[in-house]
Amino acid sequence: MTAAAVDYVAAGSYDEVRAALADGDASVLAGGQSLVHDLARRTALPRRLVDINRVTELATLTETDGVLRVGPLVRHRVFESSAVGGALGDLLRLVVRNIGHPPVRARGTMLGSLAYAHPAAEWPVMAVTVGADIDLTGPDGTRTVAAERFFTGPFTTVRRPEELLAEVRLPVLPAGTGTGYAEDRRGPGIYPEAAVLAAVTVVDDVITAAAIGLVNAGPCPIRARQAERVLIGTSFSDSAIIAAADAAVRLDAEFAPHALRALTRRALTQAREGT
Repeated sequence: MTAAAVDYVAAGSYDEVRAALADGDASVLAGGQSLVHDLARRTALPRRLVDINRVTELATLTETDGVLRVGPLVRHRVFESSAVGGALGDLLRLVVRNIGHPPVRARGTMLGSLAYAHPAAEWPVMAVTVGADIDLTGPDGTRTVAAERFFTGPFTTVRRPEELLAEVRLPVLPAGTGTGYAEDRRGPGIYPEAAVLAAVTVVDDVITAAAIGLVNAGPCPIRARQAERVLIGTSFSDSAIIAAADAAVRLDAEFAPHALRALTRRALTQAREGT
C-alpha cells in the first residue's frame, strides 16, 4: 500500500504553521516516527502535511521559575544527556532510554509522542505523573490543559484538529526526590506491555510527596493516587512499598495486575535508592 497524495507545506515561521493548520485538515510533521507509518498505511489521511522542522523557535528547552519548558521540536535524544539537571533530569533520562532505539530518539519528539497518545508510550505517562501542563495554540488563541485531562483514550486527546501542541511545561522536582521507572516489554524497540513511573520526595526520613503513574491500567496513563496516599507521611520502608504496590492495582486494571504490582515495587525501590 502506498501513501495517499497530500499537500506539503514546509513552514518557515510560527505564523505559517498556524495558518497551515487553520482549517483543521492537516497533520504536523516533526519527527514523523509515527505519522509517516500511519500515512503509509492510510490510517492517517490529512489533506495537508505541515513540516515544522525549519521553525527553529519551536526547538526551545528552557527552565524558568521552577518549570521546564519543552517546545515541539525538542528531540527525545536531548534528554539522554545532562541538559536537564536535578531529579527531573534523572527521571527524564530513566524514561528516554526506553523509547524505541537510537534512530527513533534522534528524530522523534516529546510533544509528538504526547500528540500521538499511544496508550503505552513513555512520555504521556511521564507528563501525567509529574503534573505537566500542555499549551495548545490555534486560531482562537492558546489554551492550557493539564496532562491528566489531555489524554482521553487510546490515540485520542482533547486537541482540536486545527491546534498545535506549542509547549509542555514540567514542574521541576524538589530536592530529596528519588525517581524510578520500570516496564515489561516483549522485545527491544517496541512499546511496553505495562509500565510504572514513580517520583517520591523524602524530607527528614518522611515521605512528603509521591507521584505514581501507570501504563495499561486503563485506556490512557493514570495516576495511582490511592497508592500515593499510602506512602505520604510514612518512612520509605519495604512495607510501605509493598502496601503502595497493592493499592496501585486496586484500580481494577484490565491488563496484568500482577505485572503492575511487581513493576510498582521495582519503580518505588529504584526511587528510594535515589532519595
